[in-house]
Amino acid sequence: MAIMLGMLALFYAGVLFILYATQQKTKPTFEEYSVGGRSYGPWYVAMCYVNSWWPGAVFIAFFGMAAGAGVFGFYGLAYSSLGVAMMYFMATRAWRWGARYNLRSQPDLLGLRFNSRSVKMIASLIGIVSVFPWVVLGMQALGEVFQYASEGRWSVTTCLLVGLALILIRQYWTVKMGMRGLIMTDAFQGIVAYVIAALVCLVLLSGVAGGPISMNALAQVPIEFLRVPGDGDAYGPFYLFSLIFTGVVGSLCWPMSFQRIYTASGVRAVKAGTIRTVLISSVFYTLLMLLGIAASQMPEVIANPQAAWFTIMESYGGTWLLGLGVTMVFAASMGHIDGSVQVCGLQIANDLVNSDKRKLSDSALTVVAKVSMVGFMALAGVVAYVTYDMTRLQLLAQISYQGVVQLAVPLFFGIFWRGGNKYGAVSGMLSGFGIALVLTFIYPDDIAGLGSLTGGVVGMAVNLIVFLVVSALTGISAAERTRVEEMFDIAAHSVVSNHVSKVEDSSVRVTNV
Repeated sequence: MAIMLGMLALFYAGVLFILYATQQKTKPTFEEYSVGGRSYGPWYVAMCYVNSWWPGAVFIAFFGMAAGAGVFGFYGLAYSSLGVAMMYFMATRAWRWGARYNLRSQPDLLGLRFNSRSVKMIASLIGIVSVFPWVVLGMQALGEVFQYASEGRWSVTTCLLVGLALILIRQYWTVKMGMRGLIMTDAFQGIVAYVIAALVCLVLLSGVAGGPISMNALAQVPIEFLRVPGDGDAYGPFYLFSLIFTGVVGSLCWPMSFQRIYTASGVRAVKAGTIRTVLISSVFYTLLMLLGIAASQMPEVIANPQAAWFTIMESYGGTWLLGLGVTMVFAASMGHIDGSVQVCGLQIANDLVNSDKRKLSDSALTVVAKVSMVGFMALAGVVAYVTYDMTRLQLLAQISYQGVVQLAVPLFFGIFWRGGNKYGAVSGMLSGFGIALVLTFIYPDDIAGLGSLTGGVVGMAVNLIVFLVVSALTGISAAERTRVEEMFDIAAHSVVSNHVSKVEDSSVRVTNV
């Protein structure tokens, strides 16, 4: 117990040291708090992406899915790789509009594109609600961390409270330093959580550690572990498609992804960062899933698949390797929770509370964000406790995707098409999210009568139809069309805002005229 808690304490001290050493001497503005001065290169952007992408739950819920269900776990690799890769094509307009119009959040972009505060607020609410299940999963992962670190001596309540307390302490620095603090620590946390984890998986799969886990074990798994849902079981033919489709589309809609775009020093940094993200994410997740499948026939893993990561670490390396495995989950959980909560607090302050009629000062915005983050985390802690023993934790992640994909219609059409208007965007998001919410409540996994489509896919289809029909019926004014044309002209050229020069890539300096 003392060894594992000591390893966690040492890692946590390293995070706090980085925050202390890199803090700015002057009080940051709200723009610095929200986008870190738009000054970071591709490796920082990549590590932020990965840390916001894979929470600590990937070592529990998704690893448990591979250990308990086999190759089905790889659906996460399919949607994550495709989704992050597609961000490459959104980078130019998203970053240039962000720099030109001083955008701080994803709803900021949607509100600007459709010239509507209603669009901005609805998009922000959908994003916040959809992020919530992931924070719950992260809190549960922290609970698991301290359950194992305490060798089962602490109760679930104690473990969750300790995790919540540590995140709140970490949030002090998030409020103090804003996005800059997240970026600087994401690099360190990402190395521990994903790079070292990938190396551990590779060593175990190589067979040098001895025992049943190795690449050779993959050839011995039962045939049912090589099937995906819809291949001769109770699921219909559209289930796997629905999961991957909503994963790819939803991955482009997460508020955290746009926050990372806005922190980059230019379009080139965003694009180079997405390529690095695909590389890191794909290698890590592939090795993780292969290890889970290889260990699927271990009696202890069969008895409790969602504890498989900790079981394997302890079986092969005793207390020290288990301590390292626990620290990896802690690193991933802390980075993901902190980033998610920070973005939600930012959106509450920037998109929901702040307005042109009620303009808040930087200090007031920071206070609103801080209070919002504390309340958000407290609620997530309660839900995490209630659902702690849920057998299929990945359902929480799947449910969140059903909501966030409803941002895709106005987001994609708004970025790549000059048509559509605020009435279509509002009507589409409300109808799509409402249908997805109702259907997901009734059918949390799939809708058998529709070939196992999920509620999010049905809601998104309605969203698209409503958006196009309402936009066509209400039309676009000449003034609005001109404003949109100007936005697309800005996106096509290197333009910056407020007469401040910025470097968009390593060789071109651009100036506002």
